Amino acid sequence: MFAALAATTAISTGSLAQAEGELNLYSSRHYDTDERLYSDFTEQTGITINRIEGKADELIARMEAEGANSPADILLTVDTSRLERAKDAGVLQSIESAVLEERIPSNLQDSDNQWFGFSQRARIIFYDKADVAEPPVDYVSLADPKYKGMVCHRSSSNVYSQTLLAAVIENHGEEAAKAWAQGVVDNFAREPEGGDTDQLRGLVSGQCDVSISNTYYFARALRKDVSGVSSDIEKIGWVFPAQEAEGAHMNLSGGGVAAHAPNKDNAVKFMEYLASDQAQQYFSAGNDEFPAVDGVPVSDSVSKLGEYKADAVDLSAVAKNVPAAQKIFNEVGWK
Repeated sequence: MFAALAATTAISTGSLAQAEGELNLYSSRHYDTDERLYSDFTEQTGITINRIEGKADELIARMEAEGANSPADILLTVDTSRLERAKDAGVLQSIESAVLEERIPSNLQDSDNQWFGFSQRARIIFYDKADVAEPPVDYVSLADPKYKGMVCHRSSSNVYSQTLLAAVIENHGEEAAKAWAQGVVDNFAREPEGGDTDQLRGLVSGQCDVSISNTYYFARALRKDVSGVSSDIEKIGWVFPAQEAEGAHMNLSGGGVAAHAPNKDNAVKFMEYLASDQAQQYFSAGNDEFPAVDGVPVSDSVSKLGEYKADAVDLSAVAKNVPAAQKIFNEVGWK
């Protein structure tokens, strides 16, 4: 059923104590660079990682269907709303770990210790430097009529869109959030389409003048060639929003121990490994993300974006606003 990612019995030379056995990982992270995380963990512990990959909702549904017979030890996915969805579905369990409690900031972990964040991406404003002399300085400003016909954005069905609006609800209230969403719709340069990289391509191609994307898509284009972005990347400016207010909205990548984990001890060891300096640095170097652990250095590509203030809002509370966000999207006609 599972394909072994790595199987080594080498004695650990890292900080983690050697262990025996295996770990069954369900992951919706689709980054080839994560291979290094898995192989390093195996080298340090002797634990074999067996991996099943798929879309987050499919993996959560699979764990529900498998019930107590599920072989899953860990669910690893992106975005707080999906982690909260897994918790609500009953496929995660609370764990006790002094390491995770100490290293992961409280706003980046579930209040019941069912999930923990391990890497972050700031969702920020990008703009065409040639056409926009005064870019929006915060999310609220995206609804300003002076940006009418200038804004590109992803669809309302995208989890990043949903979580951003859910954060606006948490920070400003539902009434203000609805007015904001309507204003952004009124300012669209085109119908919502594509992924985050497509929003950046829209700036380069002239389809739009202002867009929103997660930072790691742009940092990746700084580090290596990304078609339609890297060749003209000097045209693109960026703003970390709301620096005089709540701060930049953060998307989270994280995981939790499965409710019926057959290898729970190994699962906790893996979660603790993901919070180590080594793994945290690799999230940044390998996938241009921001570490979740304070004080861990970021990669060169990420450091080029500059320093910023992050929104410290409780992401667990934000995730609970996603249904209200979807309702607002429907009401304002955000496709």
